Amino acid sequence: MIPFLELSKRLARRGHAVTFVSTPRNAARLGAVPPDLSARVRVVTLELPAVEGLPAGAESTADVPPEKVELLKAAFDGLAAPFAALVAGRMGGGGEGDGFERKPDWIILDLAQNWVWPIAEEHKIACAMFLILPAALLAYVGTKQSNEAHPRPTTEDYMAQPPWIPFPSTLSYRRHEAEAIAATFRPNASGVSDMDRLLQLHRPSCRLVVHRSCPEAEPRLFLLLTDLFAKPVVPAGLLPGDAADDDGGDQPFVAAARWLDEQPRRSVIYVALGSEAPVTAGHIRELAIGLELSGARFLWALRAPGGRSPAALLPDGFERRVAGRGVVLAGWVPQVRVLAHAAVGAFLTHCGWGSTVEGLFRFGHPLVMLPFVADQGLVARDMAARGVGVEVPRDEDGGGSFRGADVAAAVKRVMAGEEGEEMARKARELREVVGDRVRQERYFDELVQLLRRYK
Repeated sequence: MIPFLELSKRLARRGHAVTFVSTPRNAARLGAVPPDLSARVRVVTLELPAVEGLPAGAESTADVPPEKVELLKAAFDGLAAPFAALVAGRMGGGGEGDGFERKPDWIILDLAQNWVWPIAEEHKIACAMFLILPAALLAYVGTKQSNEAHPRPTTEDYMAQPPWIPFPSTLSYRRHEAEAIAATFRPNASGVSDMDRLLQLHRPSCRLVVHRSCPEAEPRLFLLLTDLFAKPVVPAGLLPGDAADDDGGDQPFVAAARWLDEQPRRSVIYVALGSEAPVTAGHIRELAIGLELSGARFLWALRAPGGRSPAALLPDGFERRVAGRGVVLAGWVPQVRVLAHAAVGAFLTHCGWGSTVEGLFRFGHPLVMLPFVADQGLVARDMAARGVGVEVPRDEDGGGSFRGADVAAAVKRVMAGEEGEEMARKARELREVVGDRVRQERYFDELVQLLRRYK
């Protein structure tokens, strides 16, 4: 949601009116639109329908355990009718007026809203799919036609580079990742597979595919996509948000911020596995063992699975033994503020694209990589090949489990010695190339020109 809001704000700053459509709780999570943009960005909310088995008030994947995400998708599909009414101008949302004040020039949608296409086509509105995943995932998934020509019936098929990629690449999955990605090609409780939703971008109403990426971030693959999909696949740039957007004023972070201020420059590894990774109690235990064995200073943003107490999942005496050199935070952590701090020198991450953009491309931190699902393995392979990080080994016969000793070894490689210095140098070089604000703004200006041309 945050990249979609950032896209909205940038469009508004260039003089365009934006209606941001979401559900009430998700809209509240985003906070207020900046006062200088309130005349051009209006937030409209649609109530998420109830679905049996979905917890009351759940509106986001952050609200449910992994096994209930498919129920969230089923509820999400129930927004088709109210959204159609909104487009037709017969329904008030959370903003002023009934529906849209005029027919939109564009509907910019995420990959999940496969029900938007017929609505847009009925009203003759152009659509752009905005993908906050890396171009690598779209290249791996391929087109509807390429999947029909090259079906992937086995797990091993998902472990190999797709046949439609015409050059050697790092597009491959480990076995446990391949099993997870294969599942996204099968229908879930919503009756539709995740990949069927994504593959709708072949429709004529999809005029553009827009990525939160750029050719410098993904050199060869990004340039392949326009030919592969036979329509413009264009960069929006990396869309770094304002540091103020990351400031929730959370009191538990105040003490951690003071601790960071006391640490030597580039001596701390920040540890965060995002809100989407299916982390288990066993993962947390092995990660704790690895951080303790590494001897490194660390700040760990720990999200415990199933609403459990994080302290109960840590090894006995862990926080006492690492006191002074390690801090564990169970609440909200302002990630951008942490990554921007001078004491932070590396990032242990699940390699979600948003975290990779923030940690590597924005702040130039080398990575210790612990991918789980979706695009994360593809990102990890690419960054390891580019020499800016180390991936923690997994036991493929054990369902992708990992050992604390391997975590410790990876942390030591990134945080110490000549190898660590070389990775840090390459990460800073990548930040300089991709972090060129002038270039990033130019990408967005070119996107706006394309929106005008293709509407």
